[in-house]
Amino acid sequence: MKKFKRYLVTSALPYANGPVHIGHLAGVYIPSDIYVRYLRLRGEDVISVCGSDEHGVPITIKARQEGVTPQDIVDKYHGIIKEAFKGLGMSFDIYSRTTSPMHHETAAGFFRTLYDKGEFTEQTTMQYYDEEARQFLADRYIVGTCPHCQNDRAYGDQCEKCGTSLNATDLINPRSAITGSVPVMRETKHWFLPLDKHEEFLRKWILEGHKEWKANVYGQCKSWLDLGLQPRAVSRDLDWGIPVPVEGAEGKVLYVWFDAPIGYISATKELTPEWEKYWKDEETKMVHFIGKDNIVFHCIVFPAMLRAHGGYILPENVPANEFLNLEGDKISTSRNWAVWLHEYLEEFPGKEDVLRYVLCANAPETKDNDFTWKDFQARNNNELVAVLGNFVNRALVLTDKYFGGRVPAPGELTDYDRDTLGELPAIKRSLEENIENYRFREALKDAMNIARLGNKYLADTEPWKLIKTDEARVATILNLALQITANLAIAIEPFMPFTSEKILRLLCVDKLGWEQLGETALLAPGHEISKPELLFEKIEDSVIEAQLQKLADTRKKNLAKEASRTIAEQKDSVTFDDFGRMDIRVATILEAEKMAKTKKLLKLKIDTGLDKRTIVSGIAEHYTPESLVGKQVLVLVNLEPRELKGVISQGMILMAQTPGGELVLLGPSGPVVSGSTVG
Repeated sequence: MKKFKRYLVTSALPYANGPVHIGHLAGVYIPSDIYVRYLRLRGEDVISVCGSDEHGVPITIKARQEGVTPQDIVDKYHGIIKEAFKGLGMSFDIYSRTTSPMHHETAAGFFRTLYDKGEFTEQTTMQYYDEEARQFLADRYIVGTCPHCQNDRAYGDQCEKCGTSLNATDLINPRSAITGSVPVMRETKHWFLPLDKHEEFLRKWILEGHKEWKANVYGQCKSWLDLGLQPRAVSRDLDWGIPVPVEGAEGKVLYVWFDAPIGYISATKELTPEWEKYWKDEETKMVHFIGKDNIVFHCIVFPAMLRAHGGYILPENVPANEFLNLEGDKISTSRNWAVWLHEYLEEFPGKEDVLRYVLCANAPETKDNDFTWKDFQARNNNELVAVLGNFVNRALVLTDKYFGGRVPAPGELTDYDRDTLGELPAIKRSLEENIENYRFREALKDAMNIARLGNKYLADTEPWKLIKTDEARVATILNLALQITANLAIAIEPFMPFTSEKILRLLCVDKLGWEQLGETALLAPGHEISKPELLFEKIEDSVIEAQLQKLADTRKKNLAKEASRTIAEQKDSVTFDDFGRMDIRVATILEAEKMAKTKKLLKLKIDTGLDKRTIVSGIAEHYTPESLVGKQVLVLVNLEPRELKGVISQGMILMAQTPGGELVLLGPSGPVVSGSTVG
């Protein structure tokens, strides 16, 4: 493996239209900080750069909704994000922003270099234009009906209901999100980066040169390359962003995907006048930490930009994570379905490392994972309190009690003592291998194994029983326990820096380096330590119930909001023939049971009068299975069958949603023969 003189670590720029949540932390920022802290402990030359991504359409939409300027929006959230990162111990060397003068100058200069080298193509395309607002419409400013699921609030780039990626021209009955008017198509000129020109190089560089990349990263890159790369616009019609620095580009700005990754460069320039050695020297290892939604930009697009410019190094690795869900549901900023970092820091003071620990232990490294408050509580109580905290506290308390708070001198070691200490080098090797290969969950287990080793050692040797008969043996045992504690402080520093600092303070040690991990004479006999303090405290059920109630209130508000919108808006007209094709009948529910591994779904057996069939319905949060048996409901019986969680559902039960978000079954006012038609 190639050795590097220095490291440049970048973390995806968080988008400044909202705060940072636990999904961002687990996917990007905690892994990045673990890696950087590890390199620093090893004495490596490393810089860590990040900053707020402050351009793009979502920010202009939020500003319009709130009646303020885009600058007001980014100023607000840049401050919230920066302070929250600081509170959690993110050790960026610089946290910058893309509205800074340095970034504007750097991004514009980067574009101009590529432009002057002839690396762009110019294309005239047709784009939606709002004649009332007198502006071209970005995809997010166009709404209409999704052609796949008929959601009438789909955006021009994606339907958030079914998740399908769209082009604005795919929408049925498109309209402007600004004025509500029907947009027209107009010609507009833009500059494009011809990714196809770099396809052969990228294919060789990634598919042959970086087979060590994580499977999800390598696989996504291969899929894009196998489909064939296409030119990608680097400019767009918008009044918020970095103006395109060429003549004839009035009213056009750099596309945010082009602008944002250059933010890594501008932040480094802002940090140090020696920035070029981190960006242009082959002896530098560059690593991008990102979420999976940014893989293409960091593995294909940004490297193509750097290569087209010339003189820049390319990333050695891009260890992207998958997504973290919350209580079984996708985290959503627009629905406020998240655990926000700044709120967590206010509600759980002094528990920064608990969140860092849980999010690393449950990190979505190879697949999407789920954060639950019950798991958060269990990991704190059963692992941090009962394992790590318990060991350190016992070692310190016994030393204080038996030796007046001074490190006792060891006597002759037994074979068991030597075997116990002999495990430390192996743990260190595994820890290093896992961190250097971006397996942070496994690395955290390695670090915790030192605490488990210490707990087992104390439990097996039982110094509290020996103290009356063999004080010299107890001195040896507690000396070793304190040496293990010092090793633990080193090993957990990348993961739990606040806890590591506290352990070192209790040991009255200023700093220990990575090279000292595995040593067994870190504390000299006679060295005085502080009075014991608990590292962690149990989290009670009431604290967790309050967080679950907070989420339940959010879900209820979302349902009420959706219900009120549904009530307020009439959908597009349908013909009588369209309605006539719907076969709605009265049916009787014969059986009902919960679907395994789901919160919302019930499996129902119903009598339609035509047959007895199975229907899967998302009503488990509103009705118990036993309350449904015998009820008569309205069913759309000729709906095309659909597989849900391995069960074929043959029809749909009709329901209404109250303004409070409750689902109500629709049925006849009195007993009716099953199979009776409605219409």
